[in-house]
Amino acid sequence: MGLLMTIDNGGTFTDACLIDQERIVRAKTLTTPYDLTRCFIEVIKVASKELYGGENIQRLLAELDYLRYSTTAGTNAIVQKKGPRLGLILREGTNPSFLQESNDEKEMFSAMVDDRVAGIDSEGEGYELETGVVDVMNQLLAKGANRIVISLSGPNLAEDETKIKKIILRKYPRHLLGAVPVLFSHELADDLNDGRRTWAALINSFLHSGMERFLYNAENVLREYRTKNPLLIFHNDGNSARLAKTTAIKTYGSGPRGGMEGTKALAQHYNIPALLTLDIGGTTSDIGLVKAGEIKEDQYGKIEEISTSFSLSDLISVGAGGSSIFKVENGRIVVGPESAGAAPGPACFGRGGQEPTITDAYLLMGVLDASSYFRGSMALDLSRAKTAIEERIARPLGISLDEALLSMEKAYEEKIANALGIYQQQADEVTLLAFGGAGPMSACGIAKAAGIKEIIVPRLAAVFSAFGISFSDIAHEYKATLQEWNIASLQEKLDQLEERAKRDMFAEGFDISECTMHTNLTFIRNGEQQSVTFDNKEVVHLETEGAEDVRVHLRVVKPIAHFNLENKKKLKEQEPISVRQQSILHTGLQQINVPVYKFEDMKPGTCGIGPALIEDEYFTCRVLEGWKFKVNENKDIFISDEGGMA
Repeated sequence: MGLLMTIDNGGTFTDACLIDQERIVRAKTLTTPYDLTRCFIEVIKVASKELYGGENIQRLLAELDYLRYSTTAGTNAIVQKKGPRLGLILREGTNPSFLQESNDEKEMFSAMVDDRVAGIDSEGEGYELETGVVDVMNQLLAKGANRIVISLSGPNLAEDETKIKKIILRKYPRHLLGAVPVLFSHELADDLNDGRRTWAALINSFLHSGMERFLYNAENVLREYRTKNPLLIFHNDGNSARLAKTTAIKTYGSGPRGGMEGTKALAQHYNIPALLTLDIGGTTSDIGLVKAGEIKEDQYGKIEEISTSFSLSDLISVGAGGSSIFKVENGRIVVGPESAGAAPGPACFGRGGQEPTITDAYLLMGVLDASSYFRGSMALDLSRAKTAIEERIARPLGISLDEALLSMEKAYEEKIANALGIYQQQADEVTLLAFGGAGPMSACGIAKAAGIKEIIVPRLAAVFSAFGISFSDIAHEYKATLQEWNIASLQEKLDQLEERAKRDMFAEGFDISECTMHTNLTFIRNGEQQSVTFDNKEVVHLETEGAEDVRVHLRVVKPIAHFNLENKKKLKEQEPISVRQQSILHTGLQQINVPVYKFEDMKPGTCGIGPALIEDEYFTCRVLEGWKFKVNENKDIFISDEGGMA
């Protein structure tokens, strides 16, 4: 295994993970939302310094086998609804109201398309059809559309869209300056559901130009340093592929999927039946479930509550994170969803932020140390944090500063714990995996509020999503709808998908003989999603009576070397050695002294009992009173509730 690098570009921090044989190196830098290429380059520089002892980006990129990258850029564009003006062409007589059935759909449609909708009669031929296509295109361009989506309906939609495509390529040739990009829905997704397919096409077109511009800039940086292999983009389905083989919609939510891939690896390695994830970042807490070694997915994944044709991790995103803004409304504390982000950030960052956050509260409570936060490179300002909470929380509620701090903590923990409850109902017993920069700090309090007894804080908690990306392979997935169920129809679809797989892997630089292919059928029966796995060389016998939405899936994989986790070992238990005592505000408005342990000094087998603080360079793990912790052979921290008081 050569040198591998993964990067997760989040809303507040950009994280990197370098795997050099058995050694793992971490790096973090603040995200630069105004220019994401800048933090991409910066985190590579920081990583090179961590690996070699001095900054040497040239050497690092020359020695890299693969660099896999996920970015929040697409997610941010959707949330902020900032992107190109789209034009939409439907079949004549189709009312676009089917795309605006919910408030979320109405808002997104207004932001993306607005009144730039036109209908076309694709039944015509020759001059009549050409004139109709040109008239419709000119009509949308006159309204300001700078990208066009064509999504027809009916059983012949692919053939009809192809007819229109030929006319557009002839009338608006690509070699002319100002040629308008056009996306045909059937080429993006084989889905007979007009709503899902059209929304997938709209979202992909909305993201395409911004993602293309930014990601090609990042790839050009690597080319300047003559990296061996092209940049790989990590997708929201857990696969990685080169930029030229990536559709924009696949980048949406890819960062959280990295965390889920890491969770899946741990669940399988430790043989944990149900592992509930808690990824707390600066703006949100992302919650997911790995059950029986598999990531919980939604086959028709939702983007901003809008169903699409692509599967996505079934994640719950809660507007509560390290930079979420606290306020008082109607005499009660409300957490988020607004966030101070990385800029200006929490008040204690001293970058202009004046709104209170949980980071400010934990600093004043003594959970965070002002001098050691973020490796001591970011000094925190106690006075700014105090002013923000006194003015915006304590005074409006008529309570003391200490009461405000404990009330903020309780509101924060309860909001996240309530969201955890949705997935707790789907398993008999769950273990909580807490990661992200702020996850380990609140894990015990949130678990206690949710009634969870077991917690894992992974060794790489602060960069866990980046680490999780390292378990992905170069892979592509394809889906096709079976309108008629019979063996001949199935084989025809499989042959088509296999041909696509060969072409795509050739473009990745691999022969199909170097890859493996996996096939399965999915269908809905009695309202439940079911799946049948099979070898595409074999005949599949499936009783289709009562089966709906029958689809064939093919996944082609070129494996990449992954980091090997240590197998369970019998470890000699040893007590941790504290580096200092720290005073923390406790329930009952009391200050108590707790030992502080340096995580880097804790060897496998180290165990102890809370209350305690475990300080890593990039995260603080708070162990409450009555909770026991132990560091295992992989230096993951296992924490269990021994029934004490928090």
